Amino acid sequence: QVQLVESGGDLVQAGGSLRLSCAASGRTSRIDVIGWYRQAPVTQRELVATIENGVINYGDPVKGRFTISRDNAKNTVYLQMNSLKPEDTAVYYCYARSREEVSMYINWGQGTQVTVSP
Repeated sequence: QVQLVESGGDLVQAGGSLRLSCAASGRTSRIDVIGWYRQAPVTQRELVATIENGVINYGDPVKGRFTISRDNAKNTVYLQMNSLKPEDTAVYYCYARSREEVSMYINWGQGTQVTVSP
């Protein structure tokens, strides 16, 4: 399996920036999709950004403000968040999909809190 550990969440003022990191361990060579989702209170978890076979996909609310990147040598994925808004406040979860022969696994980190004050 794959283990994911996020870091970098913090309290920041609107208009500020943060960078989240997600360190992957375990069977990282089996990961085919990796990225970020977020969940605010009483809302569903939503896509932030993912990387699949080199193709990057962003959720509409973050396009143009957030950038996802991956360092394969460090087994780490980053999320650079700029021009933060109060509505970006959420728990951010690292996500990785991995495959073992005919089985597919969905792996989640424990989450890191991002709070954006007005």
